[in-house]
Amino acid sequence: MGDEDDKLRADAQANRDRILDVAREAFKADPRASLNSIAKGAGIGPGTLYRHFPSREALLAGVYKKEIDALVSLVPTMLADRPPLDALRHWAERFIGFGELKHGVFDTLGGGLTAQDKQAAYKPLAGAVRQLLMACVEAGTIKPEVEPDDILTLLGLLLRIPASPAGKAQSKRIIDLIFQGIMINNGPIDC
Repeated sequence: MGDEDDKLRADAQANRDRILDVAREAFKADPRASLNSIAKGAGIGPGTLYRHFPSREALLAGVYKKEIDALVSLVPTMLADRPPLDALRHWAERFIGFGELKHGVFDTLGGGLTAQDKQAAYKPLAGAVRQLLMACVEAGTIKPEVEPDDILTLLGLLLRIPASPAGKAQSKRIIDLIFQGIMINNGPIDC
Protein backbone atom coordinates (compact mmCIF):
# COMPACT_ATOMS: atom_id res chain seq x y z
CA MET A 1 0.00 0.00 0.00
CA GLY A 2 2.96 2.36 0.64
CA ASP A 3 4.00 2.47 -3.03
CA GLU A 4 0.43 3.28 -4.04
CA ASP A 5 0.24 6.09 -1.45
CA ASP A 6 3.56 7.46 -2.68
CA LYS A 7 2.30 7.37 -6.27
CA LEU A 8 -0.87 9.23 -5.26
CA ARG A 9 1.17 11.85 -3.41
CA ALA A 10 3.54 12.17 -6.38
CA ASP A 11 0.57 12.51 -8.74
CA ALA A 12 -1.01 15.14 -6.49
CA GLN A 13 2.26 17.08 -6.32
CA ALA A 14 2.68 16.83 -10.09
CA ASN A 15 -0.87 18.18 -10.53
CA ARG A 16 -0.17 21.02 -8.11
CA ASP A 17 3.07 21.95 -9.88
CA ARG A 18 1.42 21.79 -13.30
CA ILE A 19 -1.46 23.98 -12.06
CA LEU A 20 1.00 26.56 -10.72
CA ASP A 21 3.04 26.57 -13.94
CA VAL A 22 -0.03 26.97 -16.12
CA ALA A 23 -1.47 29.61 -13.78
CA ARG A 24 1.77 31.59 -13.84
CA GLU A 25 1.74 31.80 -17.62
CA ALA A 26 -2.03 32.40 -17.80
CA PHE A 27 -1.93 35.22 -15.25
CA LYS A 28 1.13 36.73 -16.90
CA ALA A 29 -0.79 36.86 -20.21
CA ASP A 30 -4.09 37.95 -18.63
CA PRO A 31 -4.47 38.70 -14.91
CA ARG A 32 -8.20 37.97 -15.27
CA ALA A 33 -7.68 34.43 -16.63
CA SER A 34 -10.43 32.13 -15.43
CA LEU A 35 -9.73 29.26 -13.10
CA ASN A 36 -11.57 26.95 -15.50
CA SER A 37 -9.21 27.90 -18.32
CA ILE A 38 -6.25 27.23 -16.03
CA ALA A 39 -7.64 23.81 -15.07
CA LYS A 40 -8.17 22.99 -18.75
CA GLY A 41 -4.64 24.19 -19.61
CA ALA A 42 -3.23 21.98 -16.85
CA GLY A 43 -5.14 18.98 -18.21
CA ILE A 44 -7.21 18.53 -15.06
CA GLY A 45 -10.80 19.04 -14.03
CA PRO A 46 -11.95 22.10 -12.07
CA GLY A 47 -12.52 19.91 -9.00
CA THR A 48 -8.83 18.98 -8.90
CA LEU A 49 -7.83 22.62 -9.16
CA TYR A 50 -10.21 23.59 -6.34
CA ARG A 51 -8.92 20.74 -4.13
CA HIS A 52 -5.45 22.25 -4.36
CA PHE A 53 -6.51 25.91 -4.47
CA PRO A 54 -9.99 26.60 -3.07
CA SER A 55 -10.03 30.21 -4.34
CA ARG A 56 -8.44 32.51 -6.90
CA GLU A 57 -6.53 34.18 -4.06
CA ALA A 58 -5.15 30.82 -2.89
CA LEU A 59 -3.96 30.07 -6.43
CA LEU A 60 -2.33 33.49 -6.79
CA ALA A 61 -0.65 33.04 -3.39
CA GLY A 62 0.59 29.61 -4.54
CA VAL A 63 2.07 31.11 -7.73
CA TYR A 64 3.68 33.88 -5.65
CA LYS A 65 5.23 31.39 -3.22
CA LYS A 66 6.54 29.18 -6.03
CA GLU A 67 8.18 32.21 -7.68
CA ILE A 68 9.81 33.25 -4.40
CA ASP A 69 11.04 29.68 -3.79
CA ALA A 70 12.52 29.61 -7.31
CA LEU A 71 14.37 32.89 -6.74
CA VAL A 72 15.79 31.64 -3.45
CA SER A 73 16.86 28.29 -4.88
CA LEU A 74 18.84 29.99 -7.67
CA VAL A 75 21.47 31.41 -5.33
CA PRO A 76 23.67 28.34 -4.70
CA THR A 77 23.80 27.48 -8.40
CA MET A 78 24.53 31.05 -9.42
CA LEU A 79 27.33 31.32 -6.87
CA ALA A 80 28.78 28.00 -8.04
CA ASP A 81 28.66 29.01 -11.72
CA ARG A 82 29.62 32.71 -11.63
CA PRO A 83 31.79 35.21 -9.82
CA PRO A 84 29.81 36.62 -6.84
CA LEU A 85 29.19 40.09 -8.31
CA ASP A 86 27.96 38.56 -11.57
CA ALA A 87 25.74 36.16 -9.58
CA LEU A 88 24.24 39.07 -7.63
CA ARG A 89 23.61 41.01 -10.85
CA HIS A 90 21.95 38.05 -12.57
CA TRP A 91 19.86 37.32 -9.50
CA ALA A 92 18.72 40.96 -9.39
CA GLU A 93 17.73 40.76 -13.06
CA ARG A 94 15.80 37.55 -12.39
CA PHE A 95 14.06 39.29 -9.50
CA ILE A 96 13.04 42.08 -11.87
CA GLY A 97 11.75 39.40 -14.28
CA PHE A 98 9.50 38.32 -11.41
CA GLY A 99 8.01 41.80 -11.77
CA GLU A 100 6.60 40.86 -15.16
CA LEU A 101 4.37 38.38 -13.38
CA LYS A 102 3.64 40.83 -10.59
CA HIS A 103 2.22 43.52 -12.88
CA GLY A 104 -1.51 43.15 -12.80
CA VAL A 105 -1.49 39.72 -11.17
CA PHE A 106 -0.66 40.48 -7.58
CA ASP A 107 -2.37 43.83 -7.85
CA THR A 108 -5.58 41.84 -8.45
CA LEU A 109 -4.69 39.69 -5.45
CA GLY A 110 -5.00 42.81 -3.31
CA GLY A 111 -5.61 41.80 0.27
CA GLY A 112 -5.24 38.10 -0.56
CA LEU A 113 -1.65 38.13 0.68
CA THR A 114 -1.60 38.68 4.42
CA ALA A 115 1.19 40.46 6.22
CA GLN A 116 2.22 37.00 7.43
CA ASP A 117 2.37 35.72 3.80
CA LYS A 118 4.53 38.68 2.80
CA GLN A 119 6.83 38.25 5.80
CA ALA A 120 7.14 34.51 5.12
CA ALA A 121 8.22 35.34 1.54
CA TYR A 122 10.52 38.17 2.57
CA LYS A 123 12.66 36.20 5.01
CA PRO A 124 13.96 33.66 2.46
CA LEU A 125 14.54 36.45 -0.09
CA ALA A 126 16.54 38.41 2.46
CA GLY A 127 18.53 35.25 3.26
CA ALA A 128 19.26 34.70 -0.44
CA VAL A 129 20.44 38.29 -0.89
CA ARG A 130 22.51 38.04 2.30
CA GLN A 131 24.26 34.97 0.89
CA LEU A 132 25.01 36.80 -2.38
CA LEU A 133 26.22 39.93 -0.56
CA MET A 134 28.49 37.94 1.75
CA ALA A 135 30.09 36.25 -1.24
CA CYS A 136 30.63 39.65 -2.88
CA VAL A 137 32.14 41.12 0.29
CA GLU A 138 34.47 38.12 0.63
CA ALA A 139 35.50 38.62 -3.01
CA GLY A 140 36.17 42.31 -2.26
CA THR A 141 33.76 43.59 -4.90
CA ILE A 142 31.11 45.41 -2.84
CA LYS A 143 31.04 47.61 0.22
CA PRO A 144 30.54 45.60 3.44
CA GLU A 145 27.87 47.96 4.78
CA VAL A 146 25.32 46.98 2.10
CA GLU A 147 22.37 45.22 3.72
CA PRO A 148 19.90 42.76 2.14
CA ASP A 149 17.05 45.12 3.06
CA ASP A 150 18.75 47.88 1.05
CA ILE A 151 18.95 45.72 -2.07
CA LEU A 152 15.42 44.33 -1.72
CA THR A 153 13.98 47.81 -1.16
CA LEU A 154 15.67 49.14 -4.29
CA LEU A 155 14.71 46.11 -6.37
CA GLY A 156 11.17 46.27 -5.01
CA LEU A 157 10.84 49.82 -6.30
CA LEU A 158 11.80 48.57 -9.76
CA LEU A 159 8.81 46.22 -9.71
CA ARG A 160 6.61 49.30 -10.08
CA ILE A 161 8.08 50.12 -13.50
CA PRO A 162 5.88 48.85 -16.36
CA ALA A 163 7.25 45.80 -18.20
CA SER A 164 7.30 47.72 -21.51
CA PRO A 165 10.48 48.04 -23.60
CA ALA A 166 11.01 51.54 -22.19
CA GLY A 167 10.38 50.24 -18.66
CA LYS A 168 12.87 47.40 -19.14
CA ALA A 169 15.50 49.88 -20.38
CA GLN A 170 14.84 52.08 -17.37
CA SER A 171 15.15 49.11 -15.01
CA LYS A 172 18.50 48.19 -16.56
CA ARG A 173 19.78 51.75 -16.08
CA ILE A 174 18.65 51.77 -12.46
CA ILE A 175 20.26 48.38 -11.79
CA ASP A 176 23.48 49.82 -13.23
CA LEU A 177 23.18 52.74 -10.80
CA ILE A 178 22.55 50.39 -7.88
CA PHE A 179 25.65 48.37 -8.71
CA GLN A 180 27.77 51.48 -9.18
CA GLY A 181 26.67 52.55 -5.72
CA ILE A 182 27.50 49.29 -3.94
CA MET A 183 30.70 48.33 -5.74
CA ILE A 184 34.07 49.08 -4.18
CA ASN A 185 35.51 49.93 -7.61
CA ASN A 186 32.97 52.24 -9.23
CA GLY A 187 34.28 51.71 -12.75
CA PRO A 188 32.18 50.49 -15.69
CA ILE A 189 30.05 47.43 -15.03
CA ASP A 190 30.94 44.35 -17.05
CA CYS A 191 27.95 42.14 -16.22
